[in-house]
Amino acid sequence: MKKTLTTILVLVAVAAGIFFILRHNKEKNQEQVDIVAQKNADIAVRAAKVQYENMNGQFSVNGTFLANTTANISAEMGGQLVALYIREGSHVSPGQVIAKLKGDKLDVSVNNAKANLDNAQSALARYEAAFKTGGVTALQLDQAKLQVKNARAQYQAAQLNSGDTTVRSKVSGIVNKKMVEVGTFVNAGMTIAEVVDISSVKLNVDVDEGLVSKLSMGEMVKVKPSAVEGELNGRITFIAPASNGALKFPVEITVKNFGNQLKAGMYGTAVFGNDSAARMLVIPRDAFVGSVSENQVFVVKNNTAYLKKIQSGSNYGDKVEVISGLNPGDVVVTSGQINLTDGAKVSILK
Repeated sequence: MKKTLTTILVLVAVAAGIFFILRHNKEKNQEQVDIVAQKNADIAVRAAKVQYENMNGQFSVNGTFLANTTANISAEMGGQLVALYIREGSHVSPGQVIAKLKGDKLDVSVNNAKANLDNAQSALARYEAAFKTGGVTALQLDQAKLQVKNARAQYQAAQLNSGDTTVRSKVSGIVNKKMVEVGTFVNAGMTIAEVVDISSVKLNVDVDEGLVSKLSMGEMVKVKPSAVEGELNGRITFIAPASNGALKFPVEITVKNFGNQLKAGMYGTAVFGNDSAARMLVIPRDAFVGSVSENQVFVVKNNTAYLKKIQSGSNYGDKVEVISGLNPGDVVVTSGQINLTDGAKVSILK
């Protein structure tokens, strides 16, 4: 019994010793983890200094070319399409007949209206002759004249309806798409063809609020199409009076499209301003949190990143002008902003 008790006490003592050793090792390991965590608490970022640079006075904005005019040519009345005089890619002019609808019933209406007009005019001639001899009253003669007037109006209406079977193009351009084929029954207002005019095209771009005030209507602009070599001359034909909601202002540049080289939907770049150099305070475009229009950057002071609101100016590719909010020598974060919050500790990678 005494031997068993001694054995139990020895086992308890050994277990207690193992427990205290493991606890001590865990505390030591946690201290090392805490030390490493403390050392690695700073978020690694890349940064650049705010400084003055000589910048070219030009700035560029990308956009999309749109057609000068896009029109859907439709029938003014319903009927069966019996002839289609166009094909995709063919050129049409204003007033050109592009299709014909079946008009048998309308022709009958025209003939009936013409017959009624002839009968009314014959009756009027008889009433006028009888009125001279006192055979009819003035009231009867007036009624005969009114019947002629009504019959003529009905005849003219029937002619107009009959003419509606001829579908004409309202604009000049190229047939981009046929919507129907011969034999199709079309309803009034149904599109028969889409006609696109690209004799000139419009480059639509969105310009930052800090730059749009530098533009003026009629100003000449260099345009660089992405799919066509060389530069083209364009003219500003529209500057939006209100932004599109993101502090961007739509601007339209019209370009003469010689040889129809440019197509609607192509990309292009508008180059505004002149190429004279000017000294200005700039930061890398990558320094902005989100888009440039949000005007927010992280400024590093004493290894701490502070989110700051600034006012940006002209955009020069990978550099952006700073109008206010930063001073020369300030350090701004250019990479790693996604991991930062205002007041976060940072370490700048060399």
